[in-house]
Order: sequence, then structure tokens, then C-alpha cells
Amino acid sequence: MKKWKQILRTVFVLDLTDGRLNLFELFPWLKRFFYNRTYFAWIRTFGDIVFLGLILLGLFGPQDPRRNVMLFLAWGVWWTSVVLSWFFVGRMWCAFCPFPGLARLLQNLGLSRLKNPPRWMTCKGLHLATAGFFFIIWAETVTDMKHSPLLTALLLLSIVAGATLLGVLYRGYTWCRYLCPLGKIIGSAATMALTEFRSDYEKCRDCRTFSCRRGREGLRPCPVFLGAYHAKNNLVCLVCGHCLVLCERDSPALYLRHPLREQIINKGRYITCGYVIPLLMGSQVARFVYEGPHFSFFKNLLGFGNALTFTFLFAVATLFFIELIKAGSVLFVYYEDELFGRFSPMIPVVMPLAFTGELVYRLRYFLREAGDFLPTLGRQIHLTFLENYRFTVDPFWIKLISFFLIFLGLAGGFYIAHYFYRREFEGLVPLKNYLLINLLFITCGLLYLLLQ
Repeated sequence: MKKWKQILRTVFVLDLTDGRLNLFELFPWLKRFFYNRTYFAWIRTFGDIVFLGLILLGLFGPQDPRRNVMLFLAWGVWWTSVVLSWFFVGRMWCAFCPFPGLARLLQNLGLSRLKNPPRWMTCKGLHLATAGFFFIIWAETVTDMKHSPLLTALLLLSIVAGATLLGVLYRGYTWCRYLCPLGKIIGSAATMALTEFRSDYEKCRDCRTFSCRRGREGLRPCPVFLGAYHAKNNLVCLVCGHCLVLCERDSPALYLRHPLREQIINKGRYITCGYVIPLLMGSQVARFVYEGPHFSFFKNLLGFGNALTFTFLFAVATLFFIELIKAGSVLFVYYEDELFGRFSPMIPVVMPLAFTGELVYRLRYFLREAGDFLPTLGRQIHLTFLENYRFTVDPFWIKLISFFLIFLGLAGGFYIAHYFYRREFEGLVPLKNYLLINLLFITCGLLYLLLQ
């Protein structure tokens, strides 16, 4: 009972000084799981096989969406599961990701140059990866990719091709660290996760080998060139546990924490989040409109086709959120520090809504299509009796779940704004500014709620 009280207190009571719980000490079996690399290899192999099956079904299976289950498995099960994982295990999904599977195999066979990534990639990778992710969202929407097995398979293959090429040219997971379109969005969302993988800096203090970053005899270093002692946030660490085997001081561990702890500590300092959040929220508003009853109004008003109208809505909504975040940060008054540098306090305020909004969008597709999974499978493998198991989820429940998740995102944002006002920036933010910040955030929330 004491163990679970500790867990509940850590998750629900924010403590910036000592608000973490070492899960390896609390659950020793969890530490054994991370240490045994065979488990990770089995999970990755299983994921690679399933992923290969999805691609083959998309390329060579029926192109009628009512006769091919790969669409629901890819867009409904897989992508929704990835979004859900953000809130619990951060980037751990990336540790099992099938995209670099072929690259990993080629590197193990010695068919890689194993060079260090070039400087331009480390400098411009954020911009390229962010642009790539939002191109995927744009293409997914305007090509109706969720109803095209072939286009879905080609999208997956293109990401595999990018990861494989960089795996042959450079060492480690260069693609995952710098250019993966999904990696930046997952990394940004992981800053709100309930868990973090960190080293014990007291144990690392006198380390001279830095094996977690450099590797040691017979063991390769951290695949994303980080090392446990450099993992100060959840943006890059894959939670793969590779550094556990490398470390001679038993330093890295998995910690439980309050989900908003990292956001409050860093106050919007992450450049990655500054790029991702307004684009993500803009894309969500555009997608909600595109799939709602009001899209035809905008289409007729502008006189454009579907693709141009969606692109216009995407751009306008993104600009709206960019300016809203700028205005909110200015209202906080304190957004630059000599030591801390420039930061954007409004980013942490809107982040919970941004990522719950993405969960709402993906979950809506899952709930709408779940009832047709068995009938689709039956039509695909010629078991007609499975068509009798079709069901539908009442739109009322889908909307209710959507509203609940959006209210959770709003609650998280209001909590952060209040914490900044009363504690972090105590006495610095005028009351009228604080009220205006809340008004801006309420505007975001109403926009999301009205589009459901």
C-alpha cells in the first residue's frame, strides 16, 4: 500500500525539487527487463515482422479500403497507440520502432560506413524533420491516405528508405536523432510523459570513461549519440536502456514524475517545441475543419479545390497559433534571462491541449472504424461470417470522449499558467496580464470544442 501511495503522490503532487520516484528500486523486475537486451530484440523483431506484413498488404493486397485491414491497423491501432504512449513512456516507442530495422540489420552485418553525421545535419535536422512531419500530415489529409492501402504503404516505405540510407552512411540511429519526421513530434510530446530516463549525477561525477556515450569494447555507444549523463530532458532519449549495460556505475534509471514537471522547469525553452506546437495545433484545427460540416463553406468561399483550401486553412491556423503564443509569452512579462536565455512561457501552457488534441483526432478515427475491423477482415480472407460482428460506436460517446480529453488538456494548461503566475513568476506578472493569458487559452479551448 505504501508503494502505491508513493506513486499516486508523485503523479498528482507537483514537487520540482524531489518529485521523482526511482521505478527500478520500486520494481526490480523492471530493471531486469531493461538489462536483458534479448527482450528488446524479441520485441523489435516482432514489430519488424508486423510492419513488413502491413507494407506487403498495402502494396499487394486489395486496394478497396473495405477489404484491407492494414488501413485500420496502421492508422487506427498503430498510430493511436503511438500517440497514447507519449503520455506514459515518452519516446520508448522509438526504441522498438520498425523504421530503422533494416538499417540496424545492415549495420550489424558490417554494411555501413559508420561515419559521424555531418555538421549540416546536426544544425538543420530540426527544420527538415519538422517540415517532413507536417508534409506527412498534409499528404495524409489531401490524398485521403487513410483510405488508400497503396499510398499508406508507400509512405511507410519512404520513411524506411530514409532510415536505411542514413543507417548505411552514418553510425547509430542518425535518422532517429536528426531527420525522423515522427521523432520530433514524439520527442516534444515526451516532455509531458509520466516517466523519464536519467542518470544519477552523483554517480557520474567522477566518471572518466563516459562509456554510455562512447561505448566500450564489444558494445556500441548510445545509438542517438546522447549518453545517460547528457539526458537532461525527454526530447532525444529513446528509453532503450542501452546505456544501462554500458554504465559501470549503475547510474541510469527510469523515474516516475508529475507529467507537467519538465514543462514547468523549462518554461518553453525547447526550440523543438517552439517549432512543433503552433504547427501541430494549426494542423489539428485544419483537419477538424476538413472532416467537419464547415469545410464546404470555406471551399465555396475561397473557390479552391480540397487541397488548396486545406493548405490555406493549415497556414492561417498555424499563423494564428504562432501569434497567440507570442502574445501570451509577452503577457508573462518575464521571458528572457541572462543565464536561462530566451524562452516562451506560453508554449508549456498550450502544450497539454496540443497533444490531447492529437490524441482526440487519432482516437476518433479508431473509434469510428473499430466496428468494421472484423467484417473487413472477413471480406479480405473470405470468411463471410465475420461480417455479422460489425458494430458502431455511437457518435455521442465519441464526442463525449473528445470533450473529456480536451478538458484534460485545458486543465493542464490552466494549471501551468496558474503555477507560473503564483510561483515561478511571482510578483512579475500583473493580474490583468494573467487574465488575458487565460482568455487567450480559453479561445484555443473553445476553438477545439466547437470543431468536435
